[in-house]
Amino acid sequence: MFENYRVFKTTYAGRELTVETGKTCALSNGSCWVRYGETVVMANVTASPKPREGVDFFPLSVDYEERLYSVGKIPGSFMKREGKPSEKAILTSRVVDRPIRPLFPKDMRNDVSVVMTVLAVDPDNSPEITGMIATSIALSISDIPWNGPIAGISVGLVNGEIVLNPTLEQRTNNKLNLTVAGSMNKIVMIEAGADEVDEDTMLEAILKGHEEIKKLVAFISDIQKEIGKPKFEFESQEVDHDMFDSIEAFAAERVKFALDTNDKNIREERLNPIKDDIHAEFDEKYPEQEAMIDECIYKLQKKIVRNWLYEGKRVDGRGIDEIRPLAAEVGLLPRVHGSGLFTRGQTQVLTVATLGPVSDSQKIDGLDEEATKRYMHHYNFPSYSVGETKPSRGPGRREIGHGALAERALEPVIPPVEEFPYALRLVSEVLSSNGSTSQGSICGSTLALMAAGVPIKAPVAGISCGLITGDKGVYGDFMTMVDIQGLEDFYGDMDFKVAGTKDGITGFQMDIKIAGVTTQIMKEALAQAKAGRLHILSIMEKCIDKPQ
Repeated sequence: MFENYRVFKTTYAGRELTVETGKTCALSNGSCWVRYGETVVMANVTASPKPREGVDFFPLSVDYEERLYSVGKIPGSFMKREGKPSEKAILTSRVVDRPIRPLFPKDMRNDVSVVMTVLAVDPDNSPEITGMIATSIALSISDIPWNGPIAGISVGLVNGEIVLNPTLEQRTNNKLNLTVAGSMNKIVMIEAGADEVDEDTMLEAILKGHEEIKKLVAFISDIQKEIGKPKFEFESQEVDHDMFDSIEAFAAERVKFALDTNDKNIREERLNPIKDDIHAEFDEKYPEQEAMIDECIYKLQKKIVRNWLYEGKRVDGRGIDEIRPLAAEVGLLPRVHGSGLFTRGQTQVLTVATLGPVSDSQKIDGLDEEATKRYMHHYNFPSYSVGETKPSRGPGRREIGHGALAERALEPVIPPVEEFPYALRLVSEVLSSNGSTSQGSICGSTLALMAAGVPIKAPVAGISCGLITGDKGVYGDFMTMVDIQGLEDFYGDMDFKVAGTKDGITGFQMDIKIAGVTTQIMKEALAQAKAGRLHILSIMEKCIDKPQ
């Protein structure tokens, strides 16, 4: 009955990994089960036959579905069934989304859906890593255009030794919780929490993880060659080159003047009449193509900013290694336990700390061994922070992700419950955003914790670095820069976030929009981030140098 059923086996980080396909989910574009130890995750990928109309982005959705039967639990809610995704599920979806998204064709607008379903969990073998691998295999063997495969791995630092895919026992004495995703030649995603790990050790751990990833990528490529479907043809949404050339000739000099300011509001005031003039000039020449004209305006701004950056010029006039003006303040609010305001250029974050009894800890009904969480960090990004009018509808995936990033960066310096028997909740309110608010929330949180009298081990600061590569993606031809603002993040190739103390890294996240980064790029970005972090810490310590 199942004539297409196939089984493929390999060894990954010293443990057997099995791939099964062809028995279930025959109506998906691509489907597989991956067994790693006794962890089992099913991945299914589907795509719409036609592009979605009226969108200027690639509509990809990634969902990681936790099933409590996978760990032998009945859900604890009143309904006794799984409801909306947990915070851990949302974070895992984001970790899988980030490495696969840059590898889809830039001009594709067909809806693509990725669903990972956790069927069984062995605590020694991460279902999150297994899900990422299953997604890569399902996309590779499907008919959906995608420039993979990739693979992911977890890297730990146990008793001073780098360990790949650490077991449950090893994770109890682990100073590094690093997830790396990569293709055969490049790193495509990094996510890490660490206990003040130095830059050299972090880079060594990343490269060691990548060496193991390469073996699995080769294994997936062999599966793809054997059973992969031909990729389907799609309707390209690439901009009309003649239209772009005409718009560039008409408006390039005015757009350059509009972009050449360090004030986001002035930039928008200058750009709006130019956009109106472009539409007045070209709407009749290109009827019913207003969306394509808007895409050309976006591409024109991107081309100008990237060319400037590659020449060493930044839109606000700073040098490549220069950080925006900084300000730090504590004790702004009466009654609250601790408050800190951190400002970097036009990015401003207020964090408020609240202490409570340990019984206030959050109860967690999840797939891993974590049952409660004593330290919680929540991040809010209201529409007014970017000058927009939009109703608040609670935290989205981005807010949850940024809150978790800040939480991870600060967790290593939070005193243990034996020394400080309190639950802690930090809330970061983004008051103004022009790039790098997640790192601003880390700085504001350090201020709030010390203002609340929490005996943290050391102050933590965070900073983002950016990247511009040559037009043809030749990575020997690149430029990195420190403290990127909104435009540089929007039009650049990488957002490289690093948080830590004077002694080492505590949080690390790399997002890219290209096919991957090289070791040299990471070395330069880590060095720039360290210098920037130390400078920010010196400014914060002038405001408050120890817990009150």
